[in-house]
Amino acid sequence: MIRIQQIKINLEHRKDDLEKEILRILGIKKESLCFFHIQKESIDARKKTDIKWIYTVDVMIKEEQKVIKRVQKNPNIFIVKEKSYQFPKEKEMNVKRLKHRPIVIGTGPAGLFCGLFLAQQGYQPILVERGECVEKRCQTVNHFWKENVLNLHSNVQFGEGGAGTFSDGKLNTLVKDTFGRNKKVLEVFVEAGASEEILYKNKPHIGTDVLCEVVKNMRKMILSYGGEIRFESQVTDFLFDLGEDGEKELRGVEVNGGEVLPCEVCVLAIGHSARDTLEVLYRLGVEMQAKAFAVGFRVQHPQKMINFAQYGIENCEEKGLYAAEYKLTHQASNGRSVYSFCMCPGGYVVNASSEEGKIAVNGMSYSGRNGQNANSAIIMSVTPEDFKEKTPLAGIEFQRGLESVAYKMGNGVVPIQLYEDFCKNRIGKKGIGEIIPQIKGSYEFANLRGLLPEELNLAFIEGMEAFAKKIAGFQRADTILAGVESRTSSPVRIQRDSETLKSNRKGLYPCGEGAGYAGGITSAAMDGIKVAEAIVKQYQI
Repeated sequence: MIRIQQIKINLEHRKDDLEKEILRILGIKKESLCFFHIQKESIDARKKTDIKWIYTVDVMIKEEQKVIKRVQKNPNIFIVKEKSYQFPKEKEMNVKRLKHRPIVIGTGPAGLFCGLFLAQQGYQPILVERGECVEKRCQTVNHFWKENVLNLHSNVQFGEGGAGTFSDGKLNTLVKDTFGRNKKVLEVFVEAGASEEILYKNKPHIGTDVLCEVVKNMRKMILSYGGEIRFESQVTDFLFDLGEDGEKELRGVEVNGGEVLPCEVCVLAIGHSARDTLEVLYRLGVEMQAKAFAVGFRVQHPQKMINFAQYGIENCEEKGLYAAEYKLTHQASNGRSVYSFCMCPGGYVVNASSEEGKIAVNGMSYSGRNGQNANSAIIMSVTPEDFKEKTPLAGIEFQRGLESVAYKMGNGVVPIQLYEDFCKNRIGKKGIGEIIPQIKGSYEFANLRGLLPEELNLAFIEGMEAFAKKIAGFQRADTILAGVESRTSSPVRIQRDSETLKSNRKGLYPCGEGAGYAGGITSAAMDGIKVAEAIVKQYQI
């Protein structure tokens, strides 16, 4: 297979232009081309007057060696051998036989992928999920956004698909991957109904509408391999016995405060908002530590403004371009890192609350990313030094404190404010400018300046002004802020052995974003696969 990098195609090109360019670069005729597939697709918009599509392609041709010899001086052309993911088959020396089916807590990406790969290996896992199946969950969440009636067990954070179900569905990750898990995750998503474009787009995404179908189809996959999924089933306790070596060993989990499911192996794919479960684990002596995360506000701008800043044109769809994105960072003078997070082109701000008396927001996009506003979290770093308490759960209490204040500010709904009013520390005229809020859930004007510690507020303002130098209008007066963005990542890391992936309590396997080992859909899914590999290596059925 020949790989060609840095193929540049004009913005307004026909479907066959890429094939023609491949033939030209290799110096071959069409009949010599067997097939090609796109490995990577991106946009080069550094010159607004000359935007290019950039492709990396893998090509199969006749007389490959002859052609390679002719083009060997071109550094962008070389031979590749595609390495596909293979589930490891090796076992440990003292492998144990499972008496009971393994249990996976949570059906976010970590839980779904761990469950799927265990099921494919014949382990018949039981997945337990406190929330509803995705069909019922969508109805419940939409009812919450319309009527402000919160279901504590099934909401934007909890339920089939996890928090990612109501997000932009971003699939890019910075995790280094030498085992092929990243590509395997994308391939599974495609098999479950996602577009094949995610296999090669530089920044792939699925969108909340497609994700709902993908999640449902992954459920069917798990069931087809002999797995089981129990919805509306919250794990409320973990039961241990003393083993022969004097250490506590898992013997089962309690569900909904009553039923006990016996097990020796349990995967903790609980998600970053399972605060009550983390409290139970802490009480039981599971080792964990507080970790850094970030908090801030969702900001909304017109998508056309972002398009013009990035491409030089407002209506990018007319040119066949994606809705423009951005990624911004700034080191504030007070030492705080300020950066954009989970940017949602053509998206919505959503009420993502999961506890009574608390408000948390997030961003969400549909697959078409065709909403009128762009939104992103602009967040500031916080560390355990910022938390009043010095326990592993101190970050949770820090989050809760901010979310409680946000709830009071907004009188039970999402508090919003214009950027100009935030800077001037006032509620303002209780009106909007040219930017119309795109928010799933009710909202009310408030003074968000009193939400975060002033040190973070000052870093936020400094960051907004710095970002305006890169994107004109970013600090415009009518930019809409919504708070509080507090669930950027887990505030806790559950400790696990680097080799076995077990916690200090035998049988428990911390996994995914909620356990502190991932940061997004793809990395959480990859960690789910990694944990499944570890279990199969250590146990047989």
